[in-house]
Amino acid sequence: MSVSVLGVRHHGPGSARSLGDELERLKPDIVLIEGPPEADGLVELAKDPGLEPPVALLAHVPGEPSKAAFWPFAVFSPEWQAIRHAVEAGIPVRFCDLPAAHSLASGPEEPAARPDTPDTPDGEGPDSGIPAAVRTDPIGTLARAAGYDDPERWWEDVVEHRGDTPFQVIAEAMAAVREGHVADAYEARREAFMRRTIRRAVKDGFERIAVVCGAWHVPALAGPSREGAAWGAGLPTVKADDALLRGLPKVKAEMTWVPWTYGRLAAWSGYGAGVTSPGWYHHLFTAADRPVERWLTAAAGVLREEDLPVSSAHVIEAVRLTQSLAVLRGRPLAGLAEVTEAARAVLCEGDDLPVELIQRRMVVGERLGHVPDTTPMVPLQRHLREEQRRLKLKPEALDREHDLDLRKPLDLERSRLLHRLRLLGVEWGTPQESRSKGTFRESWTLAWRPEFDIELIEASAWGTTVPAAAGARVRDLADGGRPPGPAAPQGTAGPGPGGGGSAAPAGVSLAGLTGLVERCLLADLPDALPYVLDSLSARAALDSDVTHLMAALPAMVRAQRYGDVRGTPATGLAAIVDALLTRVCVGLGGAVTGLDDDAARDLLRHIDGVHAAVALLDGATGAEAPQGRWLATLRGASGRSDLHGLIEGRLTRILLDAGDLDADQVGPRMSRAMSAGHPPARAAAWIEGFLSGGGLLLVHDARLLALIDGWLTGLAPETFVDVLPLLRRTFGAFAAPERRSIGSRVRSLATGAVAGGEDVAELDEERAAAAVRTVLMILGKTEAE
Repeated sequence: MSVSVLGVRHHGPGSARSLGDELERLKPDIVLIEGPPEADGLVELAKDPGLEPPVALLAHVPGEPSKAAFWPFAVFSPEWQAIRHAVEAGIPVRFCDLPAAHSLASGPEEPAARPDTPDTPDGEGPDSGIPAAVRTDPIGTLARAAGYDDPERWWEDVVEHRGDTPFQVIAEAMAAVREGHVADAYEARREAFMRRTIRRAVKDGFERIAVVCGAWHVPALAGPSREGAAWGAGLPTVKADDALLRGLPKVKAEMTWVPWTYGRLAAWSGYGAGVTSPGWYHHLFTAADRPVERWLTAAAGVLREEDLPVSSAHVIEAVRLTQSLAVLRGRPLAGLAEVTEAARAVLCEGDDLPVELIQRRMVVGERLGHVPDTTPMVPLQRHLREEQRRLKLKPEALDREHDLDLRKPLDLERSRLLHRLRLLGVEWGTPQESRSKGTFRESWTLAWRPEFDIELIEASAWGTTVPAAAGARVRDLADGGRPPGPAAPQGTAGPGPGGGGSAAPAGVSLAGLTGLVERCLLADLPDALPYVLDSLSARAALDSDVTHLMAALPAMVRAQRYGDVRGTPATGLAAIVDALLTRVCVGLGGAVTGLDDDAARDLLRHIDGVHAAVALLDGATGAEAPQGRWLATLRGASGRSDLHGLIEGRLTRILLDAGDLDADQVGPRMSRAMSAGHPPARAAAWIEGFLSGGGLLLVHDARLLALIDGWLTGLAPETFVDVLPLLRRTFGAFAAPERRSIGSRVRSLATGAVAGGEDVAELDEERAAAAVRTVLMILGKTEAE
């Protein structure tokens, strides 16, 4: 019987290559791998060609999605190569690390957060019975002994870039570094369980046992190296290990395979061995020969795809520079640092922007793994996979833009799926502002993230399909459940989908409910919509704050409009919109008085929102139509004497633009607002409110411009200084062409070209005749008419 403990670096291409050769030589009859034993039953899936790295083992506690951990594998991970060797050779594989059922039960400390090298151990409790841990950085210690100031560079030079370092040498190096090391409680229990698993394999009669683990653990699993000594000599006893493992907390943990990305592998790793350059490591593992030449050739291809001029001569010179840098620095093979410097200097000609492109596309990589349909999944995950196939929306690691035309059935179904997932907290798609002005267009940015699988598992409590789960989640949100999204803590889902009532609880705002109605229509959830509308009606009937009603109305109008565009039935929505508008019209008169500056600005925002929303409503014209009732309300409010200047000016401008007032009526109002009887600050606020609709009015109405100019030039110097910030903010919001046109008109006033508010420049009738004839021709009229 022989036990071979093979120390590797997690996600190390050199370790993976050496491990494959060593397993071929040893020909073990069982392979033990550092990882959670709950995954033993999932190893056989590695035979399926549909299981494509990068993938990860996901352990989670049902009902507690915040308790979850990942163990990722890339094609260059030694553990993945050990799995592949075992399944191809037909020998059993067992995972030998501490079970996830224990590690997930112990609180925030997870196996996915523990490093290979115990340089950040936890403090020990007074009753642990384990001495305080001694901090050690083994890679740093060995690198310093070899004269390196960069531990990562030393490890790459002696292991990753060579691929032929004997495992015995690594074991001896780690044994020397671990002299005097005292493991913390978590590490001691992990290593005790690994030894227990090895003993079980020996007891089961296996003769040739290969153990694949992080190099740091080798001395704790192999024991002192003595000629002829059986395995286990010098290691802790069975009794000592059992004492360490006795009484550990335990939860019910479930395990499955999920897709992973190289981008997430670069961000953090389940083994703590962070890989900042997974694309480079993948290349080192898969490129059998001339890796530098192949890498730079591929980099040139990436740049050419972006229409950057890169020739074969560039590649040849970059290879020469890379090799020269490696020789100068005494490296056995040029590393990523040398390759990147050569690419920057030669291929990118010193420009950092193309280097960032290479970094994103190649160094990190765009790879997203895949798991087969036979992988254990919750029904919601499986349904989403079917929907992705049906709608031809392939999950991808990098951001990809999608412009949807809602008039097309396929695009409409895609939009509904993305909106439903957002209701479930799965932010696969992020809405973007559409370049089209039509409501039948939507723009999305799609990027799949590994943690979405956890969110789908959490959302599976609401239903087995995406529409059913989204509908149940909407009903819960209407009852006061926590909104979905990245800001919501995991594990805080509200009550189950079966409860609820029609009355909205106090924790749900009226604006929140109207926004939920809009999202419900976007996601096409007709079964949940009546429930939300009942909650909305109940809340609106109890809410007496007119600003709340005004904040709620625009979303309701948009929801009604989207329902028309998408063909979504929204029975009862028009009645609620009409009731909200009626209550806003009744309460606005009392809400516009007695306001300070901040309250006036807040109310002005609501007035503009309601005005824009009312313009979208279809209906008959006249005093009883929505637009007629709203304008009548604004007309009545604008005549009050106790209005804030900002509100009065804005109401006047809205009525002018709507044709309810003409320029002859606006002129006296502006004169009164800027009269000496009002403080200059109020006059400035009136002008700000009046001009917030745009400055072209002053270009075309010389009388109003003259009134403002006369008021401004008549201010005392100290008063002018006081109102200047208000005026600067007002005119600074205009577009540059508008400001230039207003300036030109003001110069005309100064030179006397405009008098009495009327332009007296003579009209050249001969030059204008041609334009007049063209306009009449377009209108189908003659000059006589």
